[in-house]
Amino acid sequence: MEISLFNSVDEVNKSSLVDKNVVVIDALRATSVIVTAVNNGAVVIPILEIEEALKHKDKGYLLGGERRGLKIEGFDLGNSPFEYKREIVEGRKIIFTTTNGTRAIYKAFDANNIYIASMLNGKATARKVVEENKDTVIICAGTYGRLSLDDFICAGKVIYEMNYLMECRLDDSSTAAYLAYRDYKDKILEYVKNAKHYKYLISIGCAEDIRYCFTEDIIDVVPCYRDGEIKAAP
Repeated sequence: MEISLFNSVDEVNKSSLVDKNVVVIDALRATSVIVTAVNNGAVVIPILEIEEALKHKDKGYLLGGERRGLKIEGFDLGNSPFEYKREIVEGRKIIFTTTNGTRAIYKAFDANNIYIASMLNGKATARKVVEENKDTVIICAGTYGRLSLDDFICAGKVIYEMNYLMECRLDDSSTAAYLAYRDYKDKILEYVKNAKHYKYLISIGCAEDIRYCFTEDIIDVVPCYRDGEIKAAP
C-alpha cells in the first residue's frame, strides 16, 4: 500500500486521488471538531461558503464553523470541540464551514473514500485505512494554502500507526511527517508550538482547545464523507 501526502489544500492534484482513499486532516481545529461531533451522535454537512450555510438556518440544522478562528455571526456554534457536546449535537445535522478544513474535504471529492482524521482518532483511522489496503492520500488542510506544522505532525501520527500495522510505501512528504511524529511523539506540543497557526490560536484564547486536539486516541470513531454528509464509517 502506498501513502502520499499533500502538505496543504492548495497542493492537491485531484487526478492523483482517483480510485484511492483519502484522509483529511485539519488538526487545529476542523477535523478535531468533526470527529468529536460525529462521536457525539451528530451528522456533519460540510459547506464552503457562509452565505450557503445561512440558507439552512431556519431548516432545523445547527450551524457551526469559523472564519479566522472565530465564531461566525448568526451561527449556533464556533470551531471549538468543546461546543459540540453530546447533549447539544446528538441526533442533529450540523452545517459546517471553516477557513481551511472544509475546503480540504471538497478537494477530496474525486477519491474512493474520504475519511476524517485527527490526533483524537489517529489510531482508529490507521486501522480503518489498513483494513481496506488501498493506496491512500493524506490531505493536510494547511493554513491559507501553506504547510502547517500541526497538520503535518498529525499526518505523521496516522502514517506511523498505519506503518506499525502494515509496512507501507511512503513518498518523501509522508516519510518526513512520519519521522517528525516518531521523533516528537512524547513531546508533541513542543513541536506544535512552532506552528504559526498555534501561535494565532493562543492569541485568541484557544489554549484549552489545542490541548484537547492533541490528545491522542481517545475516540474510536472514523468519520466518513459520503453523499454530502459525514457520518461514522461502518
